[in-house]
Amino acid sequence: MGHDLTLRSLLSSSALPPGEARLLMAHVLEKYYQLPRSALLSRDDMTLSSEASVQWQELQSKRLAGEPIAYLIGKRGFHDIELYVAPGVLIPRPETELLVEIGLQEIARLHGPVKVLDLGTGSGAIALALANAAPQVLVTATDQSSEALDIAKTNTQLLKLESRVQFMQGSWYEALNLDAQFDIILSNPPYISSLDPHLSQGDLRFEPIFALTDHASGLTCLEAIINGAKDHLSLNGLIAVEHGFDQADAVVDLLKTAGLSDIQTYLDLAGHHRVASGRNSGGR
Repeated sequence: MGHDLTLRSLLSSSALPPGEARLLMAHVLEKYYQLPRSALLSRDDMTLSSEASVQWQELQSKRLAGEPIAYLIGKRGFHDIELYVAPGVLIPRPETELLVEIGLQEIARLHGPVKVLDLGTGSGAIALALANAAPQVLVTATDQSSEALDIAKTNTQLLKLESRVQFMQGSWYEALNLDAQFDIILSNPPYISSLDPHLSQGDLRFEPIFALTDHASGLTCLEAIINGAKDHLSLNGLIAVEHGFDQADAVVDLLKTAGLSDIQTYLDLAGHHRVASGRNSGGR
């Protein structure tokens, strides 16, 4: 029986897609044997201990039941950093790296220290990706969830960025001092409409509902963030927000109504409008 449980045979008999099975097996090898992912190939004839084997079966069945891989292995890569993630936070998406890129472009345009605000930070993905890539940045990151902030703080420690990222608890701007000013405001808020069928499908079933939907039209959080932006943006400061694939027109209208100028929209890798930005050029 034992020789049937080699890595090779376990992987080939798994009901999961091969890429997913390899990710989970690599996690088991790292956890129980401190082996790198390359061991999947170089040591594919090794057999798992009974303890590791039980863990492998458990991970497989949870994944087959739909649990997200990032929660099962407790981490997710995002824009050159690796983040610890757990069910209290949204799993960072590749689309959100677009917000980071827009932030980095703006940071490169400015000279000297740059103050950035990340509203609804979740795992800390945007704040930490920026701080990691740009040493002149000081980031303030807010979230109303203490569970999310605990996870974000853990990531800050793991990435050794504590000196450049500070966290504040509260809903959007309520977490800040009234006179706090920033050069850049970034946010990936809940923007899925409460009626969207995707909320009951795939990975989304396992993610924190408050991080996905505003329990309304999908625009209420975006509206609060955009309407409060001018009070906290320095002159010519930039706000950029992620939104749903079909919300670009509505978000551009919100930016105009809030008195922001130089409004731009950006496409994600799938070709959907995914981010909109505006500037505080003064005036009302």
